[in-house]
Amino acid sequence: MLLIENLSKSYGKRQVLKNLNLRIEPGEIYGLLGSNGAGKTTTINILCNLLKADRGTIRIAGQTVSKSTPKLIGVAPQENLLYRSLSCQENLDFYARIYGLRGNFRRQRVAACLAAVNLGDRARSVVETLSGGMQRRLNIAAALIHQPKLAILDEPTAGLDIEARYEIWELIRRLRSEGMTILLTTHLLDEAERLCQRIGILKSGKIIAEGTLEELRQRVPAKEIVTIETPEEENAISRARELGFTHRYYGSDLVFWLPEPLELAEIIAQFQGIPIDSIARHPVRLEQIYLEVANPV
Repeated sequence: MLLIENLSKSYGKRQVLKNLNLRIEPGEIYGLLGSNGAGKTTTINILCNLLKADRGTIRIAGQTVSKSTPKLIGVAPQENLLYRSLSCQENLDFYARIYGLRGNFRRQRVAACLAAVNLGDRARSVVETLSGGMQRRLNIAAALIHQPKLAILDEPTAGLDIEARYEIWELIRRLRSEGMTILLTTHLLDEAERLCQRIGILKSGKIIAEGTLEELRQRVPAKEIVTIETPEEENAISRARELGFTHRYYGSDLVFWLPEPLELAEIIAQFQGIPIDSIARHPVRLEQIYLEVANPV
């Protein structure tokens, strides 16, 4: 559905994209992760033909990016592009007209998109009266009004409470089940874990790691992560070295990589003589993978 090859872009002497290569298959949710300044926004702007690349090629549904290809893309930006004084129906009708939808077909698309995001009963509600989650769902509906081949969802749940976040996640899963191809950017790593079939980590304008969650887990040589709170961290680290455990600090958390899973009692026994205030086992998560790949020791 989307093929990017050797895409490069500079602003003056600052190179933002460096021979970026990316492929998204039809019907896939692809998560693009990266810190601010990694090149995500520049990539999206080039995809939408709002910005010219210095070199490289992009194909969307087999077509090279041009003035005609934006109709193949639906973009739901992080900041809602909604008219707050208009109703849900009026907002979607406005965007449908921009894309050239006419007559009964336009009205059908407005009704269908409202139903798709569970806002059919709020068609006449003014946007400013909606909750944040409802507004975000309407923002996604506006991106889908013209039946694009590829939906770009930029931080779709940023700033939402947990209930609204779950509603958006369910909507995204439903869109995929209906055949929509989605490029998702997010800073919420658990969101990428839950939704994405494949994930790419973007740093300094190029993909530095890519794959399914299981494939990315191979980048961390551990079968399990253990977080320990102890007043004697240096002693715990020294003991871990003797046991062949790698240690890391994630923020202020001291964690150890275990080459094989162990029962909690076995782990505690390995640190016998060292006071432990708390201990927790968990699988290798995208958070650890991202930190290890983006900021290698």
